[in-house]
Amino acid sequence: MNVIFIGRKSGRMKQIDLRHPLVVSVAAVLVLGILGSAFSIGVGLGARHGRANPIDQLGNWSAELLRQQAQIEDVRRVLQEKVNALAMRVGQMNASVIRLDALGKRLTRMASIDNGEFDFGNPPAQGGSESGADGQPAQIPNLTTMVDDLQTQLSSREQQLGVLENLILTRELNKQVYPEGRPVQEGFISSYFGERADPFTGYMAMHKGLDFAGPEGTKVTAVAAGLVTWAGERSGYGQMVEINHGNGLSTRYAHNETVLVKQGDMVRKGQELALMGSTGRSTGPHLHFEVLKNGTQVDPLRFIGEYR
Repeated sequence: MNVIFIGRKSGRMKQIDLRHPLVVSVAAVLVLGILGSAFSIGVGLGARHGRANPIDQLGNWSAELLRQQAQIEDVRRVLQEKVNALAMRVGQMNASVIRLDALGKRLTRMASIDNGEFDFGNPPAQGGSESGADGQPAQIPNLTTMVDDLQTQLSSREQQLGVLENLILTRELNKQVYPEGRPVQEGFISSYFGERADPFTGYMAMHKGLDFAGPEGTKVTAVAAGLVTWAGERSGYGQMVEINHGNGLSTRYAHNETVLVKQGDMVRKGQELALMGSTGRSTGPHLHFEVLKNGTQVDPLRFIGEYR
């Protein structure tokens, strides 16, 4: 088979023999080139089509779902940890409330306050108008802040009640150690504090206490709590008891028949110390009672609440 080419301008004819080996070789090279290009294009298209395979896409979705489930589990775990922490905080606050209730009841009794005014056995009454839809549900972060604020308030109240308890205890202690009242319940004042005629010499002399005359064996009691610093015989005082009450105050109980306490004893207010007698420099059964402030005798009348 021959192919004839005719030029437009020259009109010359060229003839190519398709059976010529050179022509066959060139044609074969062209065909192979076209087939190779088509194969390459097909491979590329096939690769791209393979990436969009539904089975592969389903696998990707499954992996993504597992990852999201793991994230949900992490969030749930963190949330549970927060709930557990809040539960622990609530338990601690409940213990604080129990302590405050017990402290409040004790302070109410100590201060002699009516239980109806401060009832620590029941929750306080509360109320208010309906808020309707104005309120919002509590969120975990807000709830945590609320618990923190409430814990701070409870701690502050506990400290305040503790200070109040200390003040009340101090007040009660001061009342116990402050000399007050009569050292004997029977008898009368036979001699006051100040200048008087000495019953033995007749000369004017300073009497540094009060004398309570009464039957021998009359009970002598402490006018305040304190430490016994002397218990026994003392020149001029006979059988005497001396008590240190602190704050520079002390009391003496002299001319007793019998002493019922010993040096170093801690005595309470109203406790029996001795029995009235007439030992030492005495003209008859009576109690010589002194109050000392910083080592100096002062008028006991202002302490026992009696006046001339």
